[in-house]
Amino acid sequence: MQKTAGIHHISAMVNDAQKNIDFYASILGLRMVKKTINFDRPEVYHLYFGNEAGTPGTVITFFPWEKQLKGRIGTGQVGVTSYVIPHGTSEFWKNRLHRHGVKVESVIRFDENYLQFVDPDGLQIELVERKDGPINNWAIGDINPSVAIKGFGGATLNSAQPSKTAEVLENILGLKYVGEDAGYLRFSTEAQIGNVIDIKLTPSVRGLMGAGTVHHIAWRARDMEELQQWRLSLLEKGYYPTEIKDRNYFKALYFHEEGGILFEIATDGPGFAVDEPVSNLGKKLMLPEWLEEKREELTAALPNVNVRILEEEKE
Repeated sequence: MQKTAGIHHISAMVNDAQKNIDFYASILGLRMVKKTINFDRPEVYHLYFGNEAGTPGTVITFFPWEKQLKGRIGTGQVGVTSYVIPHGTSEFWKNRLHRHGVKVESVIRFDENYLQFVDPDGLQIELVERKDGPINNWAIGDINPSVAIKGFGGATLNSAQPSKTAEVLENILGLKYVGEDAGYLRFSTEAQIGNVIDIKLTPSVRGLMGAGTVHHIAWRARDMEELQQWRLSLLEKGYYPTEIKDRNYFKALYFHEEGGILFEIATDGPGFAVDEPVSNLGKKLMLPEWLEEKREELTAALPNVNVRILEEEKE
């Protein structure tokens, strides 16, 4: 049976591009590894944040569009995005978030302590200490590799049909069932990051797509051959995957599982260094070849944004 290594990336929708960069790059310390556009709507940025190289399992992406209506987190969506921080760094992160005006709450789930908070658009984020996973060598401000976010810890899925979503995780994606605790089912993969998925069992309101919600979660496929095999498997089991699409940095297909969540399966390669060197990731607006002739027009229409060091809020 095919088994995914875990989360490839998570994509969400927000309103303000600069606020988005300030939060994820300047406060959380992720590297902006790619500044490009939404291939389907080129007037909208597509921003990617991850570890120093944008390794699968570390990357969150955003479609920032000011005219977008506010969404509502609920069933049919990823409810919470979890990040792994190095062992013993919770106090550092609690203090850092507090100094930047971010309210943090602590919760325990499956005997792990999570620091929970929301981003400027209302997306729900949490940090969890784990020893597993390689360190992130990216540094910004007072964030250095000893405290930097390693990548995804996992995600919490708000399914309209938890048992159906669980079937997909186990029987199609190959995750292993771990157990149940406090109204959550837990599944895991053998990877070191992006490897723990919780399904919330308690009912909630129906999710409404818009700013402040996750658009989709993507799972890792090793290569194009494996992605094609998954497409055949999905068709055989009565799902309706899209054709395989070229996203420049990976190939991908999409399908809705029965709990209403949009799933993507994406190849690990070719990666973000396919069109610029690793040392320059995220600095320049990168366009696919078919839009290069419109660079001047697109640049004029997109807001001017950059990664910057933020002053901490005063007490």
